[in-house]
Amino acid sequence: MKVLDLRCAQGHGFEGWFTSEDDFRQQADGGLLTCPLCGQARITRLPSAPHLNLRGESGHHGGGSGFSDTAENAQEQYPVAAPRAEMTPSIAAQAAWLHLVRRVLERTEDVGQRFAQEARRIHHGEVPERGIRGKASLAEAEELLAEGIAILPLPIPEGMDGPVQ
Repeated sequence: MKVLDLRCAQGHGFEGWFTSEDDFRQQADGGLLTCPLCGQARITRLPSAPHLNLRGESGHHGGGSGFSDTAENAQEQYPVAAPRAEMTPSIAAQAAWLHLVRRVLERTEDVGQRFAQEARRIHHGEVPERGIRGKASLAEAEELLAEGIAILPLPIPEGMDGPVQ
């Protein structure tokens, strides 16, 4: 398994796990890779430090077999480079935003295209109050706001609207 550091054209950094270098290239060339924050499909691979397997096949340290890309013996692999510094402000902001999106997904009901209708029903007391999310056109959103119904646009990256692993 290869774990690669990736970045989208908007500058968002994230990791990708691939079975091989060819797997990464096929997914990238096929447009299958997208940024988990913005959905951007222009993805570049960042340089990353290799890992040394310091434990040889005999099980003794020091007689290592060189570089290893596998995660099978993750306890026995050590990074060559120093550990990464603390999170930069942009990475911290991305992490906070993803945390917020996950919390919203966990605590709201997806009503899909019926968002405007369901928001009105809740506002008028026709159904019990609850957190909902869904999709609305710009015109529908403007109408809801004009009616005094509070809404908040929250772009959810493609792939996060299903089960999050």
